[in-house]
Amino acid sequence: MVTGDGLYTLALPGYTDGMIYDVTLPITPGMAVWPGDPLVSCESLGEQVRVSRWTLGSHSGTHVDAPRHFSLGASVDQLNPATLLGACRVLHLPGVPLVTAEVLKPHALAGIERLLLRTDNSRRWAQATSTFFPDFVGLDAGAAQLLRAQGVKLVGCDGFSIEPYDSTGDVHQILLGAGVVVVEMLNLAAVPPGDYQLICAPLLLAGADGAPARVLLIGQ
Repeated sequence: MVTGDGLYTLALPGYTDGMIYDVTLPITPGMAVWPGDPLVSCESLGEQVRVSRWTLGSHSGTHVDAPRHFSLGASVDQLNPATLLGACRVLHLPGVPLVTAEVLKPHALAGIERLLLRTDNSRRWAQATSTFFPDFVGLDAGAAQLLRAQGVKLVGCDGFSIEPYDSTGDVHQILLGAGVVVVEMLNLAAVPPGDYQLICAPLLLAGADGAPARVLLIGQ
């Protein structure tokens, strides 16, 4: 049953709250993209039988960054599906302008392989998805090094990028260089902090550096 705001209820054996959170931003023509990336557009073809031609970049909307994004290894179709599925922690960091190692250290992250960071970015998705805001919250290199050292295999964020707009790419290189999958532009506004089962399904684009993904969280 759909309950609104991307929330679904479903009776699932072994899951106590039965809540599914769709944390995917819908891909729509005119949505905000990284400056310089292809704009999203859609052209309707045909009359009686409808077919559409979509034009978009590989990093449009909610998407996965593969190591190939920074020429550091695997493409999207080479990612291990086991990394994209499984136990996940959602960490809520309100009022934090930059995610640093000092911000993360107080939280019990030992043994967490998949981590999604809910910041003030998610609140802004509810206001508009058509405007690029360069002051989004991201991670610094220290936070990336901490997550890599703790064995995180997947890290997701609710901003346009895992690192701030004016960064040099260090965070991507630290994570992607270690084989950590990066998921960007999540909408976590309705998701309480805690533990979930993650389903992250990027389009299987052969040789791609990134791909739009449908991302679901199942409450435990």
